[in-house]
Amino acid sequence: MIQLYLWDSCPFCRKVSRAAAELGLVEGEDFEVIPAGPGTAGQLAVEARGGSQMVPFLVDGQTAMYESDDIIAYLRSRGGGGKS
Repeated sequence: MIQLYLWDSCPFCRKVSRAAAELGLVEGEDFEVIPAGPGTAGQLAVEARGGSQMVPFLVDGQTAMYESDDIIAYLRSRGGGGKS
């Protein structure tokens, strides 16, 4: 399942969340949200996997990426329809 590491206070994370909803993706079915705000285990996992604490961060198998626009394009390519 796709993992999205997000932080509620991050505008780029909110952009990814909105896009996922607009694409018709359902949390818990299509993707899992992992809290990655400062001081969380999610933030440490992002840094360990990607080398930076930056969010949003997507992990899908061997694919890992930062950058909200890239994440949205990836979600769209994985079957999300609609717009962002």
